[in-house]
Amino acid sequence: MARYGAWVPRILPSLEIEGELRREGAQVIAGVDEVGRGAWAGPVSVGVVVIDDLERQVPTGVCDSKMLTRPQRTALVPAIESWAAAWGIGHASARECDVLGMRGAIAVATSRAIEASGLVPDAIICDGPLDLLGAETLAVAALTAEHAWRRARAPKVRAVVKGDQHCASVAAASILAKVARDDLMVELGVPAEFGFESNAGYPAPKHLQALEHFGLTEFHRQSWSFAERYRKA
Repeated sequence: MARYGAWVPRILPSLEIEGELRREGAQVIAGVDEVGRGAWAGPVSVGVVVIDDLERQVPTGVCDSKMLTRPQRTALVPAIESWAAAWGIGHASARECDVLGMRGAIAVATSRAIEASGLVPDAIICDGPLDLLGAETLAVAALTAEHAWRRARAPKVRAVVKGDQHCASVAAASILAKVARDDLMVELGVPAEFGFESNAGYPAPKHLQALEHFGLTEFHRQSWSFAERYRKA
């Protein structure tokens, strides 16, 4: 369990919106959140936390992952996995971010996370203003077989701005996604000079210095505007 000392989050997420969806008829509800949208390298990753019992107490310390230190997030993972009816992580590679665009890549990663959870929810809470599972974002012929779960049942989607601050299931998903992506960035095998163990592919000073020396790796988002500067002839 995470230890906070004298510090506590200013905003504690609740199950209020999950409760609203339950009253509207949803029995199995999933919170969804993504990490890595603004990174220059690595995948965009999505966490899904599925809950079916709103009476179970939310694990102490669950809040927006950005408000927690890395050790605090890691310490919360077992409690979240025990609390959830199911959970899953999905990734869309840097190459997929280039080909599909960020909205499409997040939609694909979300669908993969739901597939990994093994449960198709009745309702999904997305963090942010957009329904990232809209049919238009997945209308890619090569991906239709991968997302066959969508044909079995179409979940209701509720987009909630700052959902990771207000919805416990979304906050929990944000923690799982952040921990999984941070671990993955360390495992990519990129030279240590890039500092992915600390910057996770975001444009921190150590990352920028390595780009000047080594240029782009296969894990960088080649279509982004920054890439032209570091592309080697």
